[in-house]
This record gives sequence, C-alpha cells and structure tokens, in this order.
Amino acid sequence: MTFVTDVLRRKGRDVWTVSPDATVYNALKEMADKNAGALMVVDGDNLVGVFSERDYARKIILHGKASKDTLVKEIMSSEVFWVGPNQTIRVCMELMTDKRIRHLPVLEAGRLVGVISIGDVVKAIISEQEFAIQQLEQYIIGQR
Repeated sequence: MTFVTDVLRRKGRDVWTVSPDATVYNALKEMADKNAGALMVVDGDNLVGVFSERDYARKIILHGKASKDTLVKEIMSSEVFWVGPNQTIRVCMELMTDKRIRHLPVLEAGRLVGVISIGDVVKAIISEQEFAIQQLEQYIIGQR
C-alpha cells in the first residue's frame, strides 16, 4: 500500500503557489515557467484555493474575459479538497475521481507540504500493480 508521504518522498515536496490578488495572466506565466497544471492559492500561510488550467479555460476563455484584468481569486476553485501525508493513494484516487479534480493539496497540521496530481496517483498505482505481479510470478515459479 502506497501512502501520500511515499509519493512526496519520491517526487519532492515542491509546491507552486500564487497570491489570490495576482492576475490570471501572471499565474499562467508562473504555471508555464514551472510546467505545472495548477497552482495552490495561498493568502499568507493559508491555503484559500486552487487555480488550474481548467479554471482558466472555463472561466476566462469561455466567458471572454481578459487574463490581465482578472484576479486569481475571482476564478479559482475555492472549495479545496485535501489529504494528509498518511492518506493512501487509493483514497486520493477515489477523492479525485469523485470530485473530478486533478490536484490535491497535502496538508500537515494545517500547513501546505505538497501536492499530489492525478499523474502521481496513476504512477503509484501502476507501481503497486507491477510489484503485485512480480510477487505472483515469484510465487508461481516457486510452485513448480
């Protein structure tokens, strides 16, 4: 069983953040620079939202708004679903699927310590499955 902390140990705990008062344009530039699909929106030490490519597509492009004139706080997803470092990757997958989200902030004692993406979840589950297959193969070989 793989836990969030295992994934963060492998991928690193870098968290890309943006202020709620930043323009959408500046947030998009930051996302491009960091090759990130989402930024965690923080006000001081508080996680207040998530800004993603999906927010931009659905709330700026489709509404004909200008990214240079719109603040992140106006379009960010303010209902934040999060997990702790001791949560299993399977629970992350269920939450992401149920809520239709691609990025989960990781909070420890109320502090933002990482982000898990759907790609991280898929890689972890594939790794678990490969290990299970390897164990079964070893068991079968041992039975001969």
